[in-house]
Amino acid sequence: MCSQPLGPDALTWRYFGDWRGMLQGPWAGSMQNMHPGLGAAVTEHSTFELERWQRVMRSLYPIGGVVFDGARAADTAARIRRYHNDIGGVDAQGRRYHALDPDTFYWAHATFYVGTLRTAECFMGGLTEAQHEQLFAEHRQWYALYGMSMRPVPATRADFQRYWDHMCREVLEDTPAARVVLDLSELPRPPFLPWLPARVWALLRPAVARSAVRLTVGLYDPSVRELLGYSWSEADEHWFRRVCRAVELAFRLVPARRRLHPRARAGVDRATGRLPADAPLPQTPDRNLPLPDRRNSPRHYVPGR
Repeated sequence: MCSQPLGPDALTWRYFGDWRGMLQGPWAGSMQNMHPGLGAAVTEHSTFELERWQRVMRSLYPIGGVVFDGARAADTAARIRRYHNDIGGVDAQGRRYHALDPDTFYWAHATFYVGTLRTAECFMGGLTEAQHEQLFAEHRQWYALYGMSMRPVPATRADFQRYWDHMCREVLEDTPAARVVLDLSELPRPPFLPWLPARVWALLRPAVARSAVRLTVGLYDPSVRELLGYSWSEADEHWFRRVCRAVELAFRLVPARRRLHPRARAGVDRATGRLPADAPLPQTPDRNLPLPDRRNSPRHYVPGR
């Protein structure tokens, strides 16, 4: 299936590139890593534990580019696909896996789509039924840019809900890779806050970790909470709703362009004529690059390589 890139009239442009999406980052990472094949690939091939912030922050550039790069989006998607060419093996239970297995690759995309929904629903005022339908259609158009088989992709929104429920209840596992995402006890200082004293971050980290995990548990489906052994009370739900509302209100004070990731902002700027259509695409800053001995690996996005 060939696909046209998403454009500025897409709802995905409104919701996916917003910095509020970072609040569901641990949700997305843990949901992805609960997939048996994806979790095994991360455990055996990823450097996530050694570069937690850097791995996430640099990945936002090409992943966001598949949405916002316009005529260049398919090329960006093809590069992402090539990063996964040789990631495969046999997991601890003897099951073979490969990152480009259609079911595994689509699962990661499904979490991007549902993460977009959760961001819009929880932190950006909610969605109408028509907007839900539009975002579902756009997620299929978005996924088609990767050039992967469309076989695993549900045809309708109702089909997708059945697929999602089946994955959450019957396929996902409590994997070591998911637990690594949820263990924020040693979370390093964010590289984009170099001015923050290390001693101050050490004092802030326990509260940040507790709140991030609690927010993540609030974003989970009940079946996933049960799988991971989390409880969720009425008091937790009230706390979760208050946090969501506070985020929504706080971001009203942020200028619209500053709410956007650089790759998203550049897409909007090209669409509105603020930048020329062929302007260079923003790339991750050096602080987010892979570990020095990994920068020649074809598995990693490294600008200019």
